[in-house]
Amino acid sequence: MPLPRVVTHPITRFVLHRLLYSAVVLLGVLVVVFALVHLVPGDPVRIALGTRYTPEAYEALRTASGLDRPIVAQFFGYLGSALTGDLGVSFRNGNPVTVTLLDRLPATLSLGIVGIMIALVIAVPAGVFSALREGRISDTIVRLTSQFGVSVPDFWMAILLIALFSSTLGWLPTSGYRSLLEDPVGWARHIVLPALTVAVVAGAIMTRYVRSAVLDITAMGYVRTARSKGLSPRVVTLRHTVRNALVPILTITGIQLATLLGGVIVVEVVFAWPGLGRLVYNAVAARDYPVIQGAVLLIAALFLLINLLVDVLYAVVDPRIRLG
Repeated sequence: MPLPRVVTHPITRFVLHRLLYSAVVLLGVLVVVFALVHLVPGDPVRIALGTRYTPEAYEALRTASGLDRPIVAQFFGYLGSALTGDLGVSFRNGNPVTVTLLDRLPATLSLGIVGIMIALVIAVPAGVFSALREGRISDTIVRLTSQFGVSVPDFWMAILLIALFSSTLGWLPTSGYRSLLEDPVGWARHIVLPALTVAVVAGAIMTRYVRSAVLDITAMGYVRTARSKGLSPRVVTLRHTVRNALVPILTITGIQLATLLGGVIVVEVVFAWPGLGRLVYNAVAARDYPVIQGAVLLIAALFLLINLLVDVLYAVVDPRIRLG
């Protein structure tokens, strides 16, 4: 029986193949994370009870959380629940992990998207400008500046921005978060500093990749031909150089966005940003197995989804690329 026409479309077949591949990767991630969290020293039940510890409460919570079962039985039980969307409950507060992750996801998405947009605004003009002036003093300044941006620790940049815009000028709050839907102005004021912090490093890394991509394209024969035909430098740059450099630029943008959505732990802790990175940090400190496993699984899924979107966009920006 022939496959439906929609399934035989190259992009559709590519997406289905990648979704199957992603499912296998997520299963591997779950196995590794499940094994690692159980190897971390410390008793999560004892930590969760704190001063409320009694032998009876300890045994009751241990039984309720399933930690009294063999490790293999725990894994398959967790896997079966995860397939239905049930990622368990937190050892610390008893809240469903799925609900907790969905509550933290908007903060992570907003920080990642705004941060990568600022990074693109920095990286694309700077990288193109540097490549078109290769060997000149302006090129050297851009490369040194980008190297400085890559080398600056996140926490140090965060402290500098807080000292300037919050303590000295008093323009922006030092920490906290507001919902975009409930308070757009408050959300904008609170997101500026953490987004700038993550954008500095991401923008510096992306600037170097943009410069390298543009230099590779400018050495191609069709660019020299366009120049020899008398086309203006602006047309050659926009239509022939930058356009054909979009594939490597998309690649590094996808990688950096996935990294930001994975949670920039130091930045989120410094700015008290309620994202996935800070959630994982607190969960590891408390040995909260279900939260750690659920957060890492969600981060891996976001990473795979972004890679899939980037691969599909390749065909949009460059028709020569065939997916299959």
